Amino acid sequence: MKDKSLEFALKSVEIEAAEVARVAEIVRTAEFGQAVDILSKADKIVTAGSGGTGVAAKKFAHSLSCIERNGVFLSPAEGMHGGMGVVQEGDAMVVVSKGGKTAELLPLIDVCKKKGAKLIGVTQNPDSPLAKQADVFLKMDVHHESDRYDIMATSSVIALVALFDALQVAIMEETDYKLEQFALIHPGGAVGQKLNA
Repeated sequence: MKDKSLEFALKSVEIEAAEVARVAEIVRTAEFGQAVDILSKADKIVTAGSGGTGVAAKKFAHSLSCIERNGVFLSPAEGMHGGMGVVQEGDAMVVVSKGGKTAELLPLIDVCKKKGAKLIGVTQNPDSPLAKQADVFLKMDVHHESDRYDIMATSSVIALVALFDALQVAIMEETDYKLEQFALIHPGGAVGQKLNA
């Protein structure tokens, strides 16, 4: 490996660590608390996003299911072709878009609002349709991606995962989630062996 490659790899870790640390600013906002309240009471939580943010949204849906919050990831492409039937009144939808105006996400926002589900928008753009139509807007403001060109979905995705993790652990406390519940639904792997020994 070139010395320059090592330099950029180390710099990537430093940049991402700094961006994750900045997520605490979001967690301290009233909007974060409102999001936790909505997600703790929702019948079902549907997450949606495209690209790297979609991967983070899918991980969040899985994490919610692990704490028995009925989380479902919806691909924007599937959502535009009937998949929005999964969203009902009493549900919450978490839509993630860096610019807040991703074309395939905009119809999902409209359907969500018409069906009476709560919309939590996560975006960097406060002037976007997502931010303006959301019941709760969480401003995800990442200063730098970690690659040399500042274009890859690197820091933004890691910071988003950190935000979703913060939401998850807060929801666990709000809903008085117990370790025994996790043990019941996680019989496999090393974790299952440890919890069910």
